[in-house]
Amino acid sequence: MSDSLWGNLFSRNKTWDKQVAALWAQTPLFNDIPYNEIARLVRDMVPRDYSEGETIFSRGEEGAGAALIVEGEVEIRAGDVTLTRLNTGDFFGEVALVLDVPRTADAVASADTRLLFFLQAGLEEWLNRRPYYAGRLSKNLANILAQRLITANAALADKAGS
Repeated sequence: MSDSLWGNLFSRNKTWDKQVAALWAQTPLFNDIPYNEIARLVRDMVPRDYSEGETIFSRGEEGAGAALIVEGEVEIRAGDVTLTRLNTGDFFGEVALVLDVPRTADAVASADTRLLFFLQAGLEEWLNRRPYYAGRLSKNLANILAQRLITANAALADKAGS
């Protein structure tokens, strides 16, 4: 067997890795983190394709990490209610980067979709190798989660007041 055959089967497209790193760099999760650090992380992230209507994860399932929408569209649902619709460049599931808790909603591909998963294990490894940048990411993650809590609280207060 040819080494090039096996190399092609298991190698990733460097152009694709660069494009995905650029998408992550545009998210608040990677504020103040150099592109080359993001590009290193992307090499260890896991891509996966989903067909329209396919469930990505369900409420109550164990979470393993966050996902970036490389292309396509994802709906986050609570039962029959669509909470939000996310598109290329958006990410979701970030709670699973820091907490071992069940998923709090369903995620469903609402179009053919390609995701890239940033797993908790990858974050922990990066934290050990590059604590300075991982610390920045942790601060960014705390800001994102706090902002989402503020927004949720405001929505609940508005609903209670009406």
